[in-house]
Amino acid sequence: MAHPSKKIEVFKNPNSGRNYKIDLECPEFTCLCPKTGQPDFATLRICYIPDKLCVELKSLKLYLWSYRDEGSFHEAVTNKILDDLVKAVKPRQMTLVADFFVRGGIHTVITVEYFKDKK
Repeated sequence: MAHPSKKIEVFKNPNSGRNYKIDLECPEFTCLCPKTGQPDFATLRICYIPDKLCVELKSLKLYLWSYRDEGSFHEAVTNKILDDLVKAVKPRQMTLVADFFVRGGIHTVITVEYFKDKK
């Protein structure tokens, strides 16, 4: 049986010489509100241009699952997930859009981006 994990696994990009986008949609993301302890639900949309590595999808699912019992503000958890994905995958570019369900009459969408430095 699978268990939540903070480990993000990767595999070698089969076409690292070409720029192409990978779009992932994760409609079942959950974390806890740090103020109320109530669950927050979101759809996460990850779009990235891989460099040498791609994210392995089962490990991504287990990684996202690991937030289910953690309290975190929307802004903090969205930035943390992007940071962890960038650290693991080292993409050329990555955007994460966290579209949280309405809570208290307010709909929140957080967008964070990463662009690899061209040295």
